[in-house]
Order: sequence, then structure tokens, then C-alpha cells
Amino acid sequence: MKKSIFIGCLAMFAIYACDSSKKSSSEEESDSTAIEEVVEEVAEKITGPNTLTAKEKEDGWKLLFDGKTTDGWRGYKKETFPAAWNIDKNSLHIQGSGRGEAGAQDGGDIVYDKEFADFHLKLEWMVDSAANSGILYRGKEEYDYIWKTAPEMQVLDNKHHPDAKLGKNGNRQAGSLYDLIAADPQNFKGHGTWNKAEVIAKGNNIVHIQNGDTVVQYTIGSEEMKSLIANSKWADIGNENWGDIAPKGYFALQDHGDDVWFRNIKIKEM
Repeated sequence: MKKSIFIGCLAMFAIYACDSSKKSSSEEESDSTAIEEVVEEVAEKITGPNTLTAKEKEDGWKLLFDGKTTDGWRGYKKETFPAAWNIDKNSLHIQGSGRGEAGAQDGGDIVYDKEFADFHLKLEWMVDSAANSGILYRGKEEYDYIWKTAPEMQVLDNKHHPDAKLGKNGNRQAGSLYDLIAADPQNFKGHGTWNKAEVIAKGNNIVHIQNGDTVVQYTIGSEEMKSLIANSKWADIGNENWGDIAPKGYFALQDHGDDVWFRNIKIKEM
């Protein structure tokens, strides 16, 4: 009861402090977002990570990870959950194997066992030094790796992993649409620190948000995307129709052979 009262009072105070009567609609929207973030942060400090606020529940958000079990998750093209993944620091953790994309023999990418079409996804990730991973969405289980059908929001230690300097103009750095569109601004907080990621998918329109900033926007099937794909690694990966991203598919977390943690994974279908 005290927790609910404290959070409610904090929200009321923040709203009052904004004095919306003197602000434009864009300023009010920014203030509202900031207030929601403060409330979420305070709620997490009180109740711990991997929880939903009363407002999130009311708005239709769903937790995809409870911090205690792997319920709902399985290996890509598997019925079981890979042993190389565990729960550590109240997070889904891929234990580094040092084997790169091949991952551990008992590892591999993991998927949430439900396909999503239009959604707003939120999560936090943390990488070890020189670690690499990815957040993939609308993927299909057709090839040996889900990235052969799914767009990827890059998860990377920009400072220490060599992939940060490959690709074009930073399009393999954290938050980017991997190998296609560089995250701008580039606001990765560093390894050993939690970074916030969001993906909003509405029809063919996709947005990546990293640490509160919109860093990537694109339209599936657009002429711009066709041109980008033709000049990227996706042009020759054994799936000549890579740009035809499915309107509905699986959300996955990548095993790239490094230590990476994911928590506060939540989704709202639209």
C-alpha cells in the first residue's frame, strides 16, 4: 500500500511541476514521457526489475520475462530452452562461449514462443567488454539463423568490439538496424551498464529507440530499403527475398558467443 501511495504521489508531483498550461503540445508530450520514465524507475527501485506498473497493466503491457523462470522462451527451431542461457542478475543471460556466431554447442538464439505483428517492445540490455548480440523481430523459423529473415537492432560494445568499425558509417553499432541504418544519435552507455532499447512496429513502419532517443526509422519494402539491402551483406546470404520482412513473426535474442544480459522485457500489442 505504501509503495502505491509513494509512486502515485511522485507522479502527481511531477505533473504539477510541469505546469502544462504554459507549455506547447510537444512540450507536454515530452513532459508526460519523462514523468512515465521517472515513475517506472522509482517503481523498479521499490519492487525490483521485471515488473509492470499499474499504469502499464492498464495500458495493455505484458511481461515476457519474470526474472525467475524461462517460461515462454525456447531455442530457435527447438522445443527446449538452451543450457548455455541462464538466469543471472534477474536477467536472461547468455554465457560467453568465445565461439562467435556459432555460439556454444548447447546455446543458440532464443525466441519468445509467440509471433507478434504490430507492437511496442521495451527491454534493457547489458554487455560484457567486447560483446556482441542482437534484438531480432518479425523473424521466421525457415533458415539456420533467424537473422536470415528478421531485422536486427544491434547490441554491441562499441568501444571494444571490432564490428563497431565495420559496415558503413557506424551501421553495425549499438541501436542500429544492423548493416543497414546507423543509429543516430549514437548514445550507447558502455559495457557493464544497462542500456534501454525499444522497437515500435506498425505495419511496415519501424522505429528503434535507444536510451530514450529515436535512433532509427525506416519503412519495410521502401525504395530506400531496397537500395540499402542491395549494397549490404543481406544481398547474398542464401535468402534473396530478405527485404520482404514478414508482417508477423518471432522476437529473438541472439547468442553471438559473448556474455550479454537482458531484463525488463515487456511488449504491448497494437
